Amino acid sequence: MSIPVLTPSLFNSAPQLPTMVLGPSLGTGSLALWGPAVPYLKEHFQLIAWDLPGHGESAPSAEGFSMGELAAGVISMIDALRTDGVIVDGNALFYAGVSIGGATALQLAADFPGSFAGLSVICSAAKIGTPEGWAERAELVAKAGTPVVMTGSAERWFAPGFIEANPVASTNLLHNLQDADRFSYAHACGALGSFDVREALGGMNDPILAIAGAHDQVCPPAYAEFIAEHAPNARAAVIDTVAHLAPAEDPAATSALLVEFFASVSQEKIA
Repeated sequence: MSIPVLTPSLFNSAPQLPTMVLGPSLGTGSLALWGPAVPYLKEHFQLIAWDLPGHGESAPSAEGFSMGELAAGVISMIDALRTDGVIVDGNALFYAGVSIGGATALQLAADFPGSFAGLSVICSAAKIGTPEGWAERAELVAKAGTPVVMTGSAERWFAPGFIEANPVASTNLLHNLQDADRFSYAHACGALGSFDVREALGGMNDPILAIAGAHDQVCPPAYAEFIAEHAPNARAAVIDTVAHLAPAEDPAATSALLVEFFASVSQEKIA
């Protein structure tokens, strides 16, 4: 087990603005997932996304990693960006992640409290699936490659009618899955298999927004409500139009919630 090296993508250079770090969903690259939301967010934030090992811009992982190590990798990436002057000290730093990227938000809140002025957990949960289910998927993908899970992922990822109405966006995301390194994907499954921060929510004092998709079968709205009920400074919201990949499915609605929440966090800090 080791801390993975994560490659960031700077979507817009605006160091005078607050920075929002964007986290991925398993099987997706950051550009395909978050790109549709950039036009709605770029006037409010400097946007920096990271890719899972073996996905998008990040190199494959040589060995397994835990969610704690993944969160530590995010912090190491941010430290390097601060050293390079991309992230300016003193400006607000926010985080928003989808699925495994949302689970990373909770891990960051648990392990690195106060590192972010606020975090958003999107289409995710304090515990996702079962260890047995993730172990089975990891073994399957390591042996047969990511195409073996494409049909199931397409069914889970998108709300009814999205693929037909948005063929380019959905195809880009499914190509991300097809191109992902199978062993890195399996390593991420292993991290999710041991992830469970339900008992730790009560000690997470960072402001948290849990966003759920009304059509999400993987992490239904009840999971977001659970976070809101158990973390002291958390709230929940549901987007009626999406399933599991909210920023790509309804970028306007997702962005509006993020802008409003992080603006309110900033105002509370000033007050």
